[in-house]
Amino acid sequence: MEAVVLNRRQEIPGAFASFARFVLCGGGVGLVSSFAVVVLGSWMPWALANAVITAASTLLATELHARFTFGAGGRATWRQHTQSAGSAAAAYVVTCMAMLMLHHLAAAPGALLEQVVYLTASAVAGVARFAVLRLVVFARHRLCAAPVPVRADRPVSATVGRATVPADPTALCRAA
Repeated sequence: MEAVVLNRRQEIPGAFASFARFVLCGGGVGLVSSFAVVVLGSWMPWALANAVITAASTLLATELHARFTFGAGGRATWRQHTQSAGSAAAAYVVTCMAMLMLHHLAAAPGALLEQVVYLTASAVAGVARFAVLRLVVFARHRLCAAPVPVRADRPVSATVGRATVPADPTALCRAA
């Protein structure tokens, strides 16, 4: 798959490269976060430590995704942080629901079954979250960077041309 080149020479990775980077960044942040929760949990209630680390790791992961995973080439905006937090919250709900269903269906599931269910739900939620981040949260950069095909083989009326193509096409990207 060919990458589109932005004006700033920042390449936008294809879907496979983006997914690999998503797993690397998200997995790395998740791994560090799991240790941080344990350390912070020794100083404060575990639920509070988990909330603090979840918020911090979501902010960090969103910045990494903006700069590295999806090729946005800069810092994440507040809108992107908010949307990313929403997708992380949805993923959290999916994993909680999976665990609730497991405990509803099995009176005393073993640790191995719990891990299988949790990791499966996490994987499904992660793939869905990747799609949301790629297609919604960080999509504006791909759309603005995409070359606009111009057909010179047939004339376009002046009113249509003025109505559909702004004098500065990048103005739409900056305004979004």
